Amino acid sequence: MADFKLLAEARNEFGKGAARRIRRAGRIPAVIYGHGGDPVHVSLEGHATMLALKHANALLEIESTDGSKNVLAIARDVQIEPVRRDIEHLDLIIVKRGEKIEVDVPIHVVGEAAPGTMVSQEESTISVKADATKLPELIEVSIEGRPAGEHVLAGQVELPAGVELIADEELLIVNVSEEIEMDTESDAEEETEESTEEEAAEESGAEEASEEE
Repeated sequence: MADFKLLAEARNEFGKGAARRIRRAGRIPAVIYGHGGDPVHVSLEGHATMLALKHANALLEIESTDGSKNVLAIARDVQIEPVRRDIEHLDLIIVKRGEKIEVDVPIHVVGEAAPGTMVSQEESTISVKADATKLPELIEVSIEGRPAGEHVLAGQVELPAGVELIADEELLIVNVSEEIEMDTESDAEEETEESTEEEAAEESGAEEASEEE
């Protein structure tokens, strides 16, 4: 079963002007392709599509307005307007039940490392292969209790059943290092010493000028 169902309307007008008219009508221009078929240009319900795409790798059932054909698809390329963050265009790739595809899955770091450590997440996603109808929305990586000097590589990430790692096993995902402490007291002392030296130099210069007069 698909995660979301979206109603698609066929479109025959192309170009920036046509795309703007579609978006003003509350819809999103899209193209559906894959499995050797010709690309199909459609428009999708704007609000419903935005809600669906809040979920990474959501499985979409695209239904034609006349009910003649439904296809399963996932988003491959999403073009977003940088200021308003509206979806401007969408590429969808057709998938089949039982088919395995490669996707990038978001990484969610959970837990707390040992006290006095600093955690750096080096990668935000990890490449995997999974059943097109059972794609994980995210993959959790636990750092609970990890001491400084430890790290998590892609090959050490625990994947859900049926999910295969595609990324390099040596890819650094999370690094745990020793927390850097700023010596604010020493900095303050240095600033005070520098200020005192500057004041002394100014006073000395003033005295020398007075003697010359």
